[in-house]
Amino acid sequence: MKHGISLWRAYAYAWITLGLFLFTLAGHWLFGWFAYVDEQTAHGQPIVASGYTVQMLRDTLENWQSEFLQLLWQVGGLAVFLYLGSPQSREGDERKEAKLDAILRQLGPDGERMIVELDQKYPRA
Repeated sequence: MKHGISLWRAYAYAWITLGLFLFTLAGHWLFGWFAYVDEQTAHGQPIVASGYTVQMLRDTLENWQSEFLQLLWQVGGLAVFLYLGSPQSREGDERKEAKLDAILRQLGPDGERMIVELDQKYPRA
């Protein structure tokens, strides 16, 4: 992390996403409670917190299975592997770096110095 950048700013997208997630999860459970109470009342059944909890956990896990496991894992997982440098994501970059190093070496000692400086400034994975 760069000097002077706070964790809040460095991970702003993640914090916003977490905030939206918690807000929508709370809304899901709140409105689920209202629906549960209406349904129980309509059928003349008692309102029991444990019954509501089981129903909401089931609904929440169904939503997560269809959304999280399919969409978020495909997008997020691929982004993580790309960031970490999986072999599939590095093939093109390594080849480009090798070509650029070869071009810089043609400059002689100045080219070698430039490669060392660039490697110090931007370490290779």
